[in-house]
Amino acid sequence: MLFLELLGYLLLILVAAEIFVNALEHLGEKLNISEGVTGSLFAAVGTAMPETLVPLLAIFAGSGNAQMSEEIGVGAILGAPLMLSTLSVSLMGLAVLSKRGIQGHLTPERSGLKRDLDFFLMAFVLAFVAMFIPHGEGWVRAAIAFVMVLIYFIYVMVTLRASSKLVAEGHATEAGSPMLLTRLGLPQNLFFIIVQLALGLALLVIGAKGFIHGVEAAAPIIGISALLLSLLIIPIATELPEKVNSILWIRKRKDTLAFGNITGAMVFQGTLLPAIGVSLTPWAPQKEVLLGVVVTLVAAFWLRWAALNGGLRVWHLFVNGALYVGYLTAVLI
Repeated sequence: MLFLELLGYLLLILVAAEIFVNALEHLGEKLNISEGVTGSLFAAVGTAMPETLVPLLAIFAGSGNAQMSEEIGVGAILGAPLMLSTLSVSLMGLAVLSKRGIQGHLTPERSGLKRDLDFFLMAFVLAFVAMFIPHGEGWVRAAIAFVMVLIYFIYVMVTLRASSKLVAEGHATEAGSPMLLTRLGLPQNLFFIIVQLALGLALLVIGAKGFIHGVEAAAPIIGISALLLSLLIIPIATELPEKVNSILWIRKRKDTLAFGNITGAMVFQGTLLPAIGVSLTPWAPQKEVLLGVVVTLVAAFWLRWAALNGGLRVWHLFVNGALYVGYLTAVLI
């Protein structure tokens, strides 16, 4: 019964995310924002919303078991960048392997990809350093958290500034499907786009809250810690299905949107949420956590190096997948 309940909340999360993302696409089109910005900011934040709400609700509104709530929060915070930089990236390579071949070229807009990865790496290195700062040094942790939030704010400003040039070059956002509320006979205007965004967000909160309680109950039954369960399962369950967008885009040779959806989510998940974790949880270098952060940093550095040294090829993405397999092997065996 418990696992059926988990499945039900997961389905609610996925439906809510579809409602939310659909509204974001139309908001991007309405505001005349470029594909790269829509991928890195709008789609990335939208598809990351389920994974974002899980740690937030676990930390701020978890059960009476504070330690378990903190473990779920930390695991979900760090599990998302890990999955995005490794498993999600490798699945894109797998999706185009038959058409482009192992040596096939991938052509995301290079400046945008570099920008995303640079900002992510800056923030995530700070998250790594913060693990070795004693929890009693509150002011140091608070300063690091503030810098991480500032990094995301600057990232948004820089990304939006790049938008107008890309739109002028013909890279404006076009929504892939009609707005869902229009199927009910409602007009497609800014007001109802906001209404659909609010509806999707409300359903996400309900689904994420139920999912957290399900994970708390499932961890002892499965026989692993809530931290490890949240590191591995929550990102795959709540975010990976939404990264199907990247697979569909890359198969249509929309490489900029495909990569922006993932790397933009990495920036979002690697700045704001770790800032909360650094400030409000023990944020200690436990084996699973420390290894996950190191693997994530290696995967991001590798992706950046490959993109700027001869261009990305399909086989480069499989290295990221191998890093994820290596992580699973290390923590589960």
